[in-house]
Amino acid sequence: MQPSYQNLALDEEGYLLDLNDWSESLATEIAEVEGIELTDAHWDIIYLLRDFYKEFEVSPAMRPLVKAVSKKLGADKGKSIYLMTLFPGSPPKLGAKIAGLPKPANCL
Repeated sequence: MQPSYQNLALDEEGYLLDLNDWSESLATEIAEVEGIELTDAHWDIIYLLRDFYKEFEVSPAMRPLVKAVSKKLGADKGKSIYLMTLFPGSPPKLGAKIAGLPKPANCL
């Protein structure tokens, strides 16, 4: 049995301290805590965020996220408003949290 989100080592904002703790079931649990029911559209962004982190070793802020989404998923999805519908508030911050990544450096 995997540990639950609440029992893992987290920073003061709820981001995982050990990125190896992440799993799809944990992402679902984090999303539920944040009031989000994950759809295929969410998973597309979550995997994109994880791929971005693997390549650049940093969680993207909004502008690089929009650019990466546009490049990988198409211009219709590479828009701030689209990402805001999936991850309300701050898509880079909330997406990174659900994807089990550190908080983007340039996000308040």
